[in-house]
Amino acid sequence: MSTTVILIIVAVVIGIFLVSLYNRLVSLRHNRENAFADIDVQLKQRHDLIPQLVSSVKGYMEHEAGVLTRVTEARAKAMGASTIEGKISAEKELTSALQGLRVSVEAYPDLKANTNFLQLQNEISDVENKLAASRRYFNSATREYNIAVESFPSNIVAGMFGFHKEPMFDVGEDRQRLDQAPEIKF
Repeated sequence: MSTTVILIIVAVVIGIFLVSLYNRLVSLRHNRENAFADIDVQLKQRHDLIPQLVSSVKGYMEHEAGVLTRVTEARAKAMGASTIEGKISAEKELTSALQGLRVSVEAYPDLKANTNFLQLQNEISDVENKLAASRRYFNSATREYNIAVESFPSNIVAGMFGFHKEPMFDVGEDRQRLDQAPEIKF
């Protein structure tokens, strides 16, 4: 075999290797985006339930309108977010507002016994549990993608084609509390 043939074979092998690394990065990026689409479904359900919860609570908590306004504004901001990073940030704010609502509801025993409110709380708890599972899957897909982007030799291909490390769906300081199923007290 001549040197030219060997060089061509080496170039083809290297080319196949680079193409496979690129395709793996693309696959991991799409897996991450698909994982966020699962989160989006749960967030939509959450956003659809919030107006029902707010109207259910409104009659009991008229003098605590600030809490309800904060939840409503946070929901609108979350629904208006268009990027993954924007949605993550807006959802942190919404989660915090919902936590404030839960704390305020504790002062209203009649509300806590209301059938509509109980049903909404159960539905929201179910959505929150599904959201936590979707968030864990998304973070797992993001971690796998980030490892591929930062590991040698795929980091070379990643750098050449503009792949970069992506953020996790971090819920901030409330991570431990949010990874557990919501507790509903009556």
